[in-house]
Amino acid sequence: MSDEEKPGKQESLAGNVSRRSFLSQLGVAGVVATTRPLAAAAQQSPAETSPGTPGLPIAGAIPVSLKVNGKQVSVNIDPRTTLLDCLRESLQLTGTKKGCDHGQCGACTVHVNGRRVNSCLSFATMHDGDDITTIEGIGQPGNLHPMQAAFVEHDGYQCGYCTSGQIMSAVALLKEPCGPADADVKELMSGNICRCGAYPNIVAAIQQVRQRA
Repeated sequence: MSDEEKPGKQESLAGNVSRRSFLSQLGVAGVVATTRPLAAAAQQSPAETSPGTPGLPIAGAIPVSLKVNGKQVSVNIDPRTTLLDCLRESLQLTGTKKGCDHGQCGACTVHVNGRRVNSCLSFATMHDGDDITTIEGIGQPGNLHPMQAAFVEHDGYQCGYCTSGQIMSAVALLKEPCGPADADVKELMSGNICRCGAYPNIVAAIQQVRQRA
């Protein structure tokens, strides 16, 4: 009698085959159970994970029309989108920085209808039809705004993260009631935080532009 014909051997082989079959079937069932939810999530992901992205569907999106840096633009965005995220994510104007996202640091300062605002504190839908100016609309390399040039001349920045917001506030300050002293400038710039501590140079840059104006 061969080894394969022995009763014990047959039982052993049958047991091994059963275990293999069972484990194989269990593995297939696990893969199916795992991939089905992932496949369903992938089909839904464009509407859920790409708010404000042109060309992709957005659940509950509404149209918003803005005049940004002199150009009329229209976007379909989630109604919960802040003006800051609309500018950065939908319009790719990344010069406006997201700092605290709570209106405390001023890094996201832009001009709305000529007045400076923290763009992280309002929804983009609130500004339908408004005239928005970002740092990209103030000046460009080779054609700097006098305030930008003064910041460069006086080293009014270190890491540079707050600089766009500082400059936007400083440009707005030129049209606001402000006393002649450095302390007056500091008071009106108090909503913009520089964590590097470049405040003396920032004030010097602003005062230079004010004096030349």
